[in-house]
Amino acid sequence: MSLQTIDFGATHSRRGGSTGESARLRRIDLTTLRLFTAVCEEKNLTRAAAREGIAASAVSKRMADFELAFGVTLFERLSKGMTLTPAGEALLHHARVALLNIEKIAVELTEYSQGVRGHVRMLANLSAIVQFLPEDLSGFFNAHEFLKVDLQERPSGQVVRGIEEGAAEIGICSGEAETRSLETFHYRYDNLVLVVRPDHPLAARDRLLFADTLDFDHIGLHAASSIYLMSQYAATQAGKSMRLRINVPGFDAVCRMAQANMGIGLIPDRAFDVIGAGMNLRSIRLRDEWARRKLKIVVRDARHLSTTGRLVLDHLRAAERSEQPAERKQRARDRGAAPRC
Repeated sequence: MSLQTIDFGATHSRRGGSTGESARLRRIDLTTLRLFTAVCEEKNLTRAAAREGIAASAVSKRMADFELAFGVTLFERLSKGMTLTPAGEALLHHARVALLNIEKIAVELTEYSQGVRGHVRMLANLSAIVQFLPEDLSGFFNAHEFLKVDLQERPSGQVVRGIEEGAAEIGICSGEAETRSLETFHYRYDNLVLVVRPDHPLAARDRLLFADTLDFDHIGLHAASSIYLMSQYAATQAGKSMRLRINVPGFDAVCRMAQANMGIGLIPDRAFDVIGAGMNLRSIRLRDEWARRKLKIVVRDARHLSTTGRLVLDHLRAAERSEQPAERKQRARDRGAAPRC
Protein backbone atom coordinates (compact mmCIF):
# COMPACT_ATOMS: atom_id res chain seq x y z
CA MET A 1 0.00 0.00 0.00
CA SER A 2 1.41 3.41 -0.95
CA LEU A 3 1.41 6.41 1.36
CA GLN A 4 -1.01 8.16 -0.97
CA THR A 5 -3.69 5.50 -0.34
CA ILE A 6 -3.56 5.69 3.46
CA ASP A 7 -6.32 7.77 5.06
CA PHE A 8 -4.43 9.27 7.97
CA GLY A 9 -7.52 11.17 9.09
CA ALA A 10 -9.55 7.98 9.39
CA THR A 11 -6.74 6.25 11.26
CA HIS A 12 -6.51 9.16 13.70
CA SER A 13 -10.30 9.14 14.18
CA ARG A 14 -10.34 5.43 15.01
CA ARG A 15 -7.75 6.10 17.69
CA GLY A 16 -10.09 8.57 19.35
CA GLY A 17 -8.73 11.76 17.73
CA SER A 18 -10.83 14.58 16.40
CA THR A 19 -11.80 14.54 12.73
CA GLY A 20 -11.76 18.36 12.78
CA GLU A 21 -8.22 18.36 14.11
CA SER A 22 -7.12 15.97 11.37
CA ALA A 23 -8.65 18.26 8.76
CA ARG A 24 -6.73 21.22 10.17
CA LEU A 25 -3.49 19.26 10.19
CA ARG A 26 -3.96 18.43 6.51
CA ARG A 27 -4.00 22.19 5.85
CA ILE A 28 -0.34 22.35 6.89
CA ASP A 29 1.26 21.23 3.65
CA LEU A 30 4.58 22.26 2.13
CA THR A 31 3.00 24.26 -0.69
CA THR A 32 1.01 26.39 1.73
CA LEU A 33 4.05 26.96 3.94
CA ARG A 34 6.16 27.93 0.93
CA LEU A 35 3.50 30.36 -0.35
CA PHE A 36 3.02 31.84 3.12
CA THR A 37 6.79 32.39 3.47
CA ALA A 38 6.90 34.06 0.04
CA VAL A 39 4.09 36.47 1.01
CA CYS A 40 5.97 37.32 4.24
CA GLU A 41 9.22 37.98 2.40
CA GLU A 42 7.66 39.96 -0.44
CA LYS A 43 5.14 41.77 1.82
CA ASN A 44 2.81 41.69 -1.18
CA LEU A 45 0.55 38.89 -2.35
CA THR A 46 0.85 39.65 -6.07
CA ARG A 47 4.67 39.69 -5.99
CA ALA A 48 4.70 36.47 -3.95
CA ALA A 49 2.42 34.77 -6.48
CA ALA A 50 4.62 35.88 -9.39
CA ARG A 51 7.72 34.60 -7.57
CA GLU A 52 6.16 31.19 -7.02
CA GLY A 53 4.60 30.96 -10.49
CA ILE A 54 0.99 30.73 -9.32
CA ALA A 55 -2.11 32.89 -9.74
CA ALA A 56 -2.55 35.55 -7.07
CA SER A 57 -6.17 34.43 -6.56
CA ALA A 58 -4.97 30.90 -5.75
CA VAL A 59 -2.50 32.23 -3.15
CA SER A 60 -5.19 34.43 -1.63
CA LYS A 61 -7.60 31.49 -1.35
CA ARG A 62 -4.97 29.27 0.28
CA MET A 63 -4.17 31.92 2.87
CA ALA A 64 -7.85 32.58 3.57
CA ASP A 65 -8.64 28.85 3.88
CA PHE A 66 -5.69 28.41 6.25
CA GLU A 67 -6.82 31.30 8.45
CA LEU A 68 -10.37 29.98 8.49
CA ALA A 69 -9.29 26.42 9.37
CA PHE A 70 -7.27 27.56 12.39
CA GLY A 71 -9.41 30.53 13.38
CA VAL A 72 -6.52 33.00 13.27
CA THR A 73 -5.52 36.09 11.31
CA LEU A 74 -2.05 35.85 9.84
CA PHE A 75 -1.75 39.24 8.14
CA GLU A 76 -2.75 42.83 8.65
CA ARG A 77 -3.82 44.02 5.20
CA LEU A 78 -2.56 47.57 4.68
CA SER A 79 -2.80 49.96 1.75
CA LYS A 80 0.94 49.59 1.08
CA GLY A 81 1.29 45.89 1.69
CA MET A 82 0.89 43.25 4.40
CA THR A 83 2.38 42.89 7.86
CA LEU A 84 2.34 39.86 10.15
CA THR A 85 0.16 39.45 13.22
CA PRO A 86 1.62 37.64 16.27
CA ALA A 87 0.07 34.40 14.96
CA GLY A 88 1.70 35.05 11.59
CA GLU A 89 5.10 35.64 13.23
CA ALA A 90 4.81 32.30 15.03
CA LEU A 91 3.83 30.49 11.83
CA LEU A 92 6.69 32.10 9.87
CA HIS A 93 9.24 30.76 12.38
CA HIS A 94 7.85 27.21 12.15
CA ALA A 95 7.42 27.39 8.37
CA ARG A 96 11.06 28.34 7.82
CA VAL A 97 12.27 25.55 10.09
CA ALA A 98 9.99 23.00 8.37
CA LEU A 99 11.04 24.04 4.84
CA LEU A 100 14.70 24.00 5.84
CA ASN A 101 14.35 20.50 7.27
CA ILE A 102 12.74 19.28 4.05
CA GLU A 103 15.61 20.79 2.10
CA LYS A 104 18.06 19.03 4.42
CA ILE A 105 16.36 15.69 3.75
CA ALA A 106 16.68 16.14 -0.02
CA VAL A 107 20.31 17.31 0.16
CA GLU A 108 21.47 14.62 2.56
CA LEU A 109 19.78 11.74 0.70
CA THR A 110 21.33 12.97 -2.55
CA GLU A 111 24.74 13.12 -0.86
CA TYR A 112 24.39 9.56 0.43
CA SER A 113 23.80 8.43 -3.16
CA GLN A 114 27.06 10.20 -4.12
CA GLY A 115 29.16 8.61 -1.39
CA VAL A 116 28.95 11.36 1.27
CA ARG A 117 28.22 9.83 4.68
CA GLY A 118 27.13 12.86 6.68
CA HIS A 119 26.47 16.58 6.42
CA VAL A 120 26.36 19.51 8.83
CA ARG A 121 25.55 23.19 8.34
CA MET A 122 27.60 25.83 10.16
CA LEU A 123 27.39 29.59 10.57
CA ALA A 124 30.44 31.56 11.70
CA ASN A 125 31.62 35.13 11.97
CA LEU A 126 34.42 36.43 9.78
CA SER A 127 37.02 36.27 12.56
CA ALA A 128 36.55 32.52 13.01
CA ILE A 129 36.50 31.81 9.27
CA VAL A 130 39.68 33.73 8.46
CA GLN A 131 41.74 32.86 11.52
CA PHE A 132 40.92 29.37 12.71
CA LEU A 133 38.42 27.32 10.71
CA PRO A 134 40.60 26.59 7.66
CA GLU A 135 43.12 24.60 9.72
CA ASP A 136 40.53 23.21 12.13
CA LEU A 137 38.23 21.91 9.38
CA SER A 138 41.18 20.60 7.37
CA GLY A 139 42.08 18.47 10.36
CA PHE A 140 38.48 17.32 10.66
CA PHE A 141 38.31 16.24 7.01
CA ASN A 142 41.60 14.36 7.32
CA ALA A 143 39.88 12.16 9.89
CA HIS A 144 36.42 12.11 8.24
CA GLU A 145 36.90 12.32 4.48
CA PHE A 146 33.32 11.30 3.56
CA LEU A 147 31.63 13.97 5.65
CA LYS A 148 30.61 17.40 4.36
CA VAL A 149 30.34 20.83 6.03
CA ASP A 150 28.29 23.70 4.61
CA LEU A 151 29.84 26.87 6.12
CA GLN A 152 28.33 30.34 5.74
CA GLU A 153 29.69 33.67 7.02
CA ARG A 154 27.36 35.82 9.14
CA PRO A 155 27.82 38.63 11.70
CA SER A 156 27.71 37.28 15.26
CA GLY A 157 24.14 38.44 15.92
CA GLN A 158 22.91 36.67 12.79
CA VAL A 159 24.86 33.54 13.74
CA VAL A 160 22.89 33.39 16.99
CA ARG A 161 19.58 34.02 15.23
CA GLY A 162 20.36 31.40 12.58
CA ILE A 163 21.07 28.72 15.18
CA GLU A 164 17.90 29.63 17.08
CA GLU A 165 15.84 29.34 13.87
CA GLY A 166 17.39 26.02 12.85
CA ALA A 167 19.25 27.37 9.80
CA ALA A 168 22.37 25.48 10.95
CA GLU A 169 23.40 23.09 13.71
CA ILE A 170 26.61 24.80 14.86
CA GLY A 171 27.60 28.46 15.04
CA ILE A 172 30.72 30.39 16.04
CA CYS A 173 30.32 33.97 17.21
CA SER A 174 31.93 36.69 19.30
CA GLY A 175 32.13 36.07 23.02
CA GLU A 176 30.26 39.36 23.50
CA ALA A 177 27.23 38.22 21.51
CA GLU A 178 24.00 37.69 23.47
CA THR A 179 23.24 33.98 23.02
CA ARG A 180 19.99 33.85 25.00
CA SER A 181 18.96 30.19 25.54
CA LEU A 182 21.59 28.62 23.27
CA GLU A 183 24.19 26.22 24.65
CA THR A 184 27.72 27.67 24.43
CA PHE A 185 31.26 26.28 24.44
CA HIS A 186 34.65 28.01 24.39
CA TYR A 187 36.36 28.01 20.97
CA ARG A 188 39.38 30.36 20.72
CA TYR A 189 40.90 33.66 21.81
CA ASP A 190 42.19 36.41 19.56
CA ASN A 191 43.55 39.94 19.95
CA LEU A 192 42.66 43.03 17.97
CA VAL A 193 45.49 44.95 16.34
CA LEU A 194 45.66 48.34 14.66
CA VAL A 195 46.64 48.18 10.98
CA VAL A 196 48.76 51.14 9.80
CA ARG A 197 51.15 52.05 7.01
CA PRO A 198 54.85 52.19 7.95
CA ASP A 199 54.83 55.97 7.45
CA HIS A 200 51.82 56.59 9.72
CA PRO A 201 52.48 58.72 12.87
CA LEU A 202 51.52 55.74 15.07
CA ALA A 203 53.66 53.19 13.23
CA ALA A 204 56.56 53.39 15.70
CA ARG A 205 54.37 52.33 18.67
CA ASP A 206 54.52 48.73 19.93
CA ARG A 207 51.29 48.92 21.95
CA LEU A 208 48.73 51.64 22.50
CA LEU A 209 45.28 52.36 23.85
CA PHE A 210 42.40 52.64 21.42
CA ALA A 211 41.73 56.16 22.70
CA ASP A 212 45.16 57.16 21.29
CA THR A 213 43.90 56.37 17.77
CA LEU A 214 40.80 58.55 17.80
CA ASP A 215 42.53 61.65 16.40
CA PHE A 216 43.15 59.78 13.13
CA ASP A 217 40.90 58.65 10.28
CA HIS A 218 39.53 55.13 10.72
CA ILE A 219 38.52 52.39 8.30
CA GLY A 220 35.52 50.60 9.82
CA LEU A 221 34.05 47.18 9.18
CA HIS A 222 30.35 46.89 8.31
CA ALA A 223 27.87 48.18 10.87
CA ALA A 224 26.79 44.70 12.06
CA SER A 225 30.37 43.61 12.82
CA SER A 226 31.15 42.99 16.50
CA ILE A 227 34.54 44.70 16.03
CA TYR A 228 32.85 47.82 14.65
CA LEU A 229 30.28 47.88 17.47
CA MET A 230 32.94 47.40 20.15
CA SER A 231 35.14 50.17 18.72
CA GLN A 232 32.20 52.59 18.56
CA TYR A 233 31.34 51.84 22.18
CA ALA A 234 34.98 52.27 23.24
CA ALA A 235 35.14 55.66 21.51
CA THR A 236 31.99 56.76 23.35
CA GLN A 237 33.49 55.61 26.66
CA ALA A 238 36.57 57.70 25.89
CA GLY A 239 34.38 60.75 25.36
CA LYS A 240 35.18 61.00 21.66
CA SER A 241 33.77 59.92 18.33
CA MET A 242 35.55 57.91 15.66
CA ARG A 243 36.70 59.79 12.58
CA LEU A 244 35.17 57.14 10.34
CA ARG A 245 36.23 57.63 6.75
CA ILE A 246 34.82 54.48 5.14
CA ASN A 247 33.07 51.20 6.01
CA VAL A 248 34.23 48.04 4.26
CA PRO A 249 32.98 44.43 4.24
CA GLY A 250 36.04 42.45 5.36
CA PHE A 251 39.56 42.29 6.79
CA ASP A 252 41.20 42.21 3.36
CA ALA A 253 39.42 45.44 2.46
CA VAL A 254 40.58 47.08 5.72
CA CYS A 255 44.18 46.23 4.83
CA ARG A 256 43.85 47.42 1.22
CA MET A 257 42.32 50.73 2.33
CA ALA A 258 45.07 51.22 4.91
CA GLN A 259 47.64 50.43 2.24
CA ALA A 260 46.05 53.13 0.06
CA ASN A 261 46.44 55.66 2.89
CA MET A 262 42.69 55.88 3.62
CA GLY A 263 43.18 55.55 7.37
CA ILE A 264 43.83 52.97 10.09
CA GLY A 265 41.71 49.96 10.99
CA LEU A 266 41.14 47.20 13.54
CA ILE A 267 41.34 43.51 12.65
CA PRO A 268 42.24 40.36 14.64
CA ASP A 269 45.93 39.52 14.96
CA ARG A 270 45.88 36.21 13.09
CA ALA A 271 43.82 37.75 10.30
CA PHE A 272 46.62 40.30 9.90
CA ASP A 273 49.19 37.48 9.75
CA VAL A 274 47.19 35.85 6.93
CA ILE A 275 46.19 38.96 4.98
CA GLY A 276 48.20 42.02 5.92
CA ALA A 277 51.71 40.81 6.62
CA GLY A 278 52.69 40.74 2.94
CA MET A 279 51.25 44.19 2.18
CA ASN A 280 53.99 46.33 3.76
CA LEU A 281 51.73 47.22 6.70
CA ARG A 282 52.35 47.26 10.45
CA SER A 283 50.16 45.81 13.19
CA ILE A 284 50.11 47.43 16.64
CA ARG A 285 48.58 45.57 19.56
CA LEU A 286 45.92 47.33 21.63
CA ARG A 287 46.35 47.50 25.41
CA ASP A 288 42.59 47.75 26.05
CA GLU A 289 41.07 44.79 27.86
CA TRP A 290 38.18 44.55 25.37
CA ALA A 291 40.70 43.99 22.53
CA ARG A 292 41.43 40.52 23.93
CA ARG A 293 38.43 38.65 22.60
CA LYS A 294 36.84 35.26 23.05
CA LEU A 295 35.10 33.29 20.31
CA LYS A 296 32.47 30.76 21.32
CA ILE A 297 30.58 27.88 19.75
CA VAL A 298 26.78 27.95 19.94
CA VAL A 299 24.25 25.14 19.44
CA ARG A 300 20.58 24.77 20.31
CA ASP A 301 21.12 21.58 22.32
CA ALA A 302 24.25 19.44 22.03
CA ARG A 303 22.27 16.34 22.98
CA HIS A 304 20.13 16.66 19.86
CA LEU A 305 22.88 17.27 17.30
CA SER A 306 23.16 14.89 14.37
CA THR A 307 25.97 12.34 14.52
CA THR A 308 28.02 14.47 12.12
CA GLY A 309 27.21 17.63 14.08
CA ARG A 310 28.46 16.00 17.27
CA LEU A 311 31.71 14.99 15.56
CA VAL A 312 32.27 18.56 14.34
CA LEU A 313 31.48 20.04 17.76
CA ASP A 314 33.87 17.70 19.56
CA HIS A 315 36.62 18.42 17.03
CA LEU A 316 36.24 22.20 17.30
CA ARG A 317 36.20 22.10 21.09
CA ALA A 318 39.48 20.15 21.05
CA ALA A 319 41.10 22.26 18.32
CA GLU A 320 42.80 24.78 20.61
CA ARG A 321 44.33 22.00 22.70
CA SER A 322 45.68 20.29 19.57
CA GLU A 323 47.76 23.29 18.42
CA GLN A 324 51.49 22.76 18.13
CA PRO A 325 53.38 23.64 21.37
CA ALA A 326 55.16 26.64 19.81
CA GLU A 327 51.87 28.00 18.52
CA ARG A 328 50.22 27.52 21.94
CA LYS A 329 53.04 29.43 23.61
CA GLN A 330 52.68 32.31 21.17
CA ARG A 331 48.90 32.46 21.69
CA ALA A 332 49.42 32.41 25.46
CA ARG A 333 51.91 35.28 25.24
CA ASP A 334 49.40 37.19 23.10
CA ARG A 335 46.84 36.82 25.90
CA GLY A 336 49.37 37.84 28.54
CA ALA A 337 49.17 34.41 30.23
CA ALA A 338 51.85 31.92 31.15
CA PRO A 339 52.30 29.42 28.30
CA ARG A 340 51.43 25.78 28.84
CA CYS A 341 53.89 23.18 27.65
